[in-house]
Amino acid sequence: MKKIGISACFMYPDVERTVFGHKRLNYIENDMSVYLTRKGILPVLIPDVLPEILADILDEMDGFVLQGGADIAPQTYGAQAIGHWEGDGYRDQYELKIMDYAIRHSKPLLGICRGFQLMNVYFGGSLYQDIATEISNAHQHRSAELYDTICHPIEWVKGSLFESLYSHEKNPHVNTVHHQAVKELGRDLNVYAHSDDGLIEAFGYSGAPEGKVMGVQWHPEFSHTLGDKVIDADILLDLFIQHL
Repeated sequence: MKKIGISACFMYPDVERTVFGHKRLNYIENDMSVYLTRKGILPVLIPDVLPEILADILDEMDGFVLQGGADIAPQTYGAQAIGHWEGDGYRDQYELKIMDYAIRHSKPLLGICRGFQLMNVYFGGSLYQDIATEISNAHQHRSAELYDTICHPIEWVKGSLFESLYSHEKNPHVNTVHHQAVKELGRDLNVYAHSDDGLIEAFGYSGAPEGKVMGVQWHPEFSHTLGDKVIDADILLDLFIQHL
């Protein structure tokens, strides 16, 4: 059975929370669990433990997925926070260890939303901290109320992996649940797709076979909400699994 290590989302102590209010929680969003679980595939939540123990756990994984969640801390890519967008620097460091392990050991890696943004940062790129206030002509990319029920058109880069992967899609759309975005592209990253307002939506690492190390700004695990209004999420997962 192939094991996919999934980076944890963190929930910090909050005495107002009824259950485990004084404790820090590691968790996985359930749609992600369902999306990654297949016959012969075991999703494993990677705990936040001491580095020497973490290394032993990572050695057992066949590939890794970095899931969505809190913003990247601006300090992680050498910037100052604007407004209240402080992000989660603690989680950044936890996930950067996982990402660095995957790259150094040539393990398959898929970054989703936050994971996509952190991959850009790992390779030396930067982020827009808030699309709405930093990009005047950008479309709506996140609604707290509508969440994963909104989508937008996507444009494949000519000759890219994703253009061939989704060649049958005549009017491709993806869901959109993010307010931050790639600003300066990291080194050794090949862009696969843009949103219809020009933001980078997908890329792959040029130092690995195509599809082995890649990231997407949208949430394939949420695609069931919109059904055939968005591209087939299983095609992306099939590509990733081929490299395990």
